[in-house]
Amino acid sequence: MKKFVLIFFMAFTVLSAVCPVFAIDISARYACVMDMQTGRVLYEKNAYDCHSMASTTKIMTALLALENTKENEVVTVSKNAAGTEGSSIYLSAGEKLKMETLLYGLMLNSGNDAAIAIAEHVGGNVDTFAQMMTDRAHAIGAKNTQFKNPNGLDEEGHYTTAYDLALITRTALLNPRFAEIVATKHKSYPASEGSIARSFSNHNKLLSFYNGCIGVKTGFTKKTGRCLVSAAKRDHATVICVTLNAPNDWNDHKKLLDYGFSVNQSRPLVLKDMVLKTLPVKNGDTKALDLLAAEDFYLSYNGKEGLSKIELDYKLPATVPAPVTAGSQIGTLTIRYNGETLCQMDLLAGSDIEYQEPPKPTLWENFANFFINLLKF
Repeated sequence: MKKFVLIFFMAFTVLSAVCPVFAIDISARYACVMDMQTGRVLYEKNAYDCHSMASTTKIMTALLALENTKENEVVTVSKNAAGTEGSSIYLSAGEKLKMETLLYGLMLNSGNDAAIAIAEHVGGNVDTFAQMMTDRAHAIGAKNTQFKNPNGLDEEGHYTTAYDLALITRTALLNPRFAEIVATKHKSYPASEGSIARSFSNHNKLLSFYNGCIGVKTGFTKKTGRCLVSAAKRDHATVICVTLNAPNDWNDHKKLLDYGFSVNQSRPLVLKDMVLKTLPVKNGDTKALDLLAAEDFYLSYNGKEGLSKIELDYKLPATVPAPVTAGSQIGTLTIRYNGETLCQMDLLAGSDIEYQEPPKPTLWENFANFFINLLKF
């Protein structure tokens, strides 16, 4: 059955095995295009060279805040946070507001002051939080990244690579709240006790001008140059694009995302109600039970790779005892790519099966069983 599923999948890849190839003229000095599902690099330009990343730093800041706090936690703004230079949401020392407000101000308005307030609340101080950011990056696999602050202001030893930043973004987008925040174009908060009213507008113009864009973050300092991380989803494929030091970053991303989708369509590996396994039934009016996939699963694939990295791991009983109700969960299927779990789905009973009383043994069968047991004794 595993071979059948893979052959079925290969049939969908034949027509697109020859991907369009063309030169990509971009302004970025560093770039990386990544398939979000599998982490495969679809395009790179100096993607493993270190460079500072300006406010795209805040992707990790937001991720750590979401992983370590609740959004309704009240944050008291310090004098240090309120006095932060650069882009701001105009926090005041002593002001009290919820973490949720800071997160939207961080990712939509790129508030440097919001980043410091978050860092001090989560880590106790900026240095501790920056170390937490670095540790989290290394755990993701972004080994050539080091953070010195949570906002991306230029500082010695604060750097990443386009590839590492794509990895960080891939992890962040798996967090549903992060994905929701960075896809938001506008967010307003009324005045409350301890905080003024605020309205935020997302700086990421691709949300309005690129089909399927779902975020993520802009950045700029004079020393670092223009930085941009974007992600877009079409059908079942999501592509992440990172550029660092890119004077014409909006056009760069349109070209790179277009290229990513041209070589990275998703195709069905498993379809809902597909028969994936058949198991024997014990004491049933039917001797075999088909197990059906509970959902669709599409795999991003560019036609240039083999299927050797795909692993289908079934967890099933040896037999199924009757009675069986159609639609009941019998087992599971885990789909892995290059050792990483992409999906775990239930396998469901394809039909009702009634219990059938097993026939009573004959006199000869009773005698044979007695003799066999006697020999064992």
